[in-house]
Amino acid sequence: MKKGYLYIAVAVVMFTSFEVVLKFIAGQINSVQLTLCRFFIGFLFLLPVAVRTLKQRGERLDVPSVAYFALLGLTGIAVCMPVLHMAVAYTSSSVAAVMFSCNPVFVTFLAFFLLGEPIKPRHIVALLLEIAGTVVIISPWNTHLNMVGVALALLSTLLFSLYGVMGKRKCAQFGGAVVTCFSFLFGSLIVLAFILISHIPAVAQLFCRIGLDGFANIPILKGYTLENLPYVLFVSVGVAGIGFCCYFLAMEYQPASVVSLVYFFKPALSPVLAWLVHREEITGNMFLGIVLIVTGSLCAIIPGILESTGKSVSRR
Repeated sequence: MKKGYLYIAVAVVMFTSFEVVLKFIAGQINSVQLTLCRFFIGFLFLLPVAVRTLKQRGERLDVPSVAYFALLGLTGIAVCMPVLHMAVAYTSSSVAAVMFSCNPVFVTFLAFFLLGEPIKPRHIVALLLEIAGTVVIISPWNTHLNMVGVALALLSTLLFSLYGVMGKRKCAQFGGAVVTCFSFLFGSLIVLAFILISHIPAVAQLFCRIGLDGFANIPILKGYTLENLPYVLFVSVGVAGIGFCCYFLAMEYQPASVVSLVYFFKPALSPVLAWLVHREEITGNMFLGIVLIVTGSLCAIIPGILESTGKSVSRR
């Protein structure tokens, strides 16, 4: 269990730094193009680890497993990420990012229905505090929210939650590295197909007509330079490869509802990191939201740590 919390900590660091690092290359690379790059490089980075894990476990990828990984890639990467990018086109990126970070709410209930994981009182308390913190950070009473953007952000959140819960079902058999690696492969291939389709004139015109120019004629290699390469590699190898791998590795030791709290730490810690790196202001409502989110997350995590420590002591 302690190893599970270590994986959660690494995932928190990686996911929290994503938007902060991305700001260094903002506007240089198309978001869908970067999605393809991130997850394909993440796949290449994880492939040796995944192959070794398969050998150690004596497992082979049969047709049903390949189909399952393809479904994972479709759900969590190929559909979820473009929908999230569409949400940003209709509402602010901060609102979309914070709403996306609410996926523990969906994961808790999806894990209950699909995996039979119990919902403990501390999980409910944590969710309520974290939802309150998220609402305070968004401050919907001070912002005119576009409901199309809100709906798309919620849809992407639900899809990613489903991706996490579905991925956990295969973690016990194949391990987190294998689940992450091959869902990245199929997700990347489907995104590549979408990019190629975006060059069909009728499709490109349709996206331009509805105000989604970023989905028309999506480039594959344009925009990459030696100057932005370190940042691209960080969000690909670090955030996608290491971050997502640790996310699924943690699920081998912890319930999906606990591991998903990684995404509740994001809106709490990202503003702090943005202040340290970019000197962005932390407002009063943002500080209050951070306190509520951290308190809620600790309510869910600390009892688990104490339980695992008590069990290890009793065995001795």
